[in-house]
Amino acid sequence: MSVAVLLLLGLGLLVAEGRRDRCFFNRTQEYCVCYNLSEETIGSIIQCLAATVVEFRGGDLEKYIALPIRDLDPSAIETLGSLVIQKIIIGNVLVPEILLARVLRFFSYTHVQELAFESCIFQGTGNWGDMDGQNLPILSLSFHNVTSAPLTGHEQAFSSLSRWLGTLQKLAVTGSRVTSLPCAIGRVFRALHSLNLAQNSLGDGSLAPTFCQGAFPQLQELSLHHNNLSSYHSMCEGVQLLLELQHLDLSHNQLMADTSSSCQWPASLRHFNLSNTGLDEVPTPLPPNLEVLDMSHNHLHAVDISLSSLKKLFLNQNLLQAVPSIRNYPRLDTLHLDNNSILELPRDEVKLLGHLQDVAVADNPFSCSCSGAGGLQALAAMGHLGQGWPGDYRCHSPAEYQGWLVAQVPVSVARCHLAAVVAPLCIALALLGVAGA
Repeated sequence: MSVAVLLLLGLGLLVAEGRRDRCFFNRTQEYCVCYNLSEETIGSIIQCLAATVVEFRGGDLEKYIALPIRDLDPSAIETLGSLVIQKIIIGNVLVPEILLARVLRFFSYTHVQELAFESCIFQGTGNWGDMDGQNLPILSLSFHNVTSAPLTGHEQAFSSLSRWLGTLQKLAVTGSRVTSLPCAIGRVFRALHSLNLAQNSLGDGSLAPTFCQGAFPQLQELSLHHNNLSSYHSMCEGVQLLLELQHLDLSHNQLMADTSSSCQWPASLRHFNLSNTGLDEVPTPLPPNLEVLDMSHNHLHAVDISLSSLKKLFLNQNLLQAVPSIRNYPRLDTLHLDNNSILELPRDEVKLLGHLQDVAVADNPFSCSCSGAGGLQALAAMGHLGQGWPGDYRCHSPAEYQGWLVAQVPVSVARCHLAAVVAPLCIALALLGVAGA
């Protein structure tokens, strides 16, 4: 097997360090892992040729920077074309960009659709001229916990890669201290559907330049969780040009609601994740056509909104004392209210909740009065209280039932509807009295 093919498979004849320096193939999972592969132990890579996923761990590629990498001969091209490998993972490797630029074009002969770099250091600057007009089968590209030079100033490299990047569908750059993406780079990704920029250092001011006019025109899913975002209004303004956006994850940012904001979210937005964002009130405006809204793990005391298209609402881990009016969500099928401060479910709301498919109200301080316990028992009898019932539904009051399972609280007619028993009895006694007279 030629050196060029080996470089392509792992982007490395990785330096052996006296530890595990061979490949291990899991036939059941069709997964092969190679540790510190060297020229001396290259024979073990043969077993990876039957894998669909190959992972290379450890080492650096600096010793191969000067290695001449020529065009492949027909036999090498045939070898690459026969491989079933669909995903390659490169982990804990020092990657000279000049070597990566010289090898990447050979992926055009493979069926690899996913390429992932984890905990890698990208060094130097590559000459990407050989990639001009080059197509690659890779549709998903990810970088996690990587170190590289700032993207600003690398626009020419992205221009050389534009034919391939223009067909890329999924891109993830996570945990890599990214502060912004230059506008020109975003315009290269013409077919991108999913962008994950989670666990970085993006701030409010970096959004508008990143998602500028013409950038990511087909983007449908955007994940920005665990960044440095704080302004709900700036977030709205930053993505309002993404006219195809359907899923937006802003969780684990400390957002400040701006009740006076007039910004309009993309009308295409259907799934909105605002969990763990420190909100103590519902921000406005919300995207008008939402189907899934997650505001769990916040500090909300009340939710008074109306969304006619909403199907799923997650409000668990808040400070709610009452159930939001279900009448405001005519299409709702899922409502989660676990871990709030709800005492009981009003009878009118129980009737409406009974039309939902999935209701969760576990771990609330329930008042097990007749109406409180009866409402939950009625809802459970309809089969709508799923996971958590009955074990996570316990009484907080009154004292006589404190700690009881709500399911065990008696709600018999004799206890809870005494009037229904006493009134007929009184009538019967009165009739007997009249008859006796």
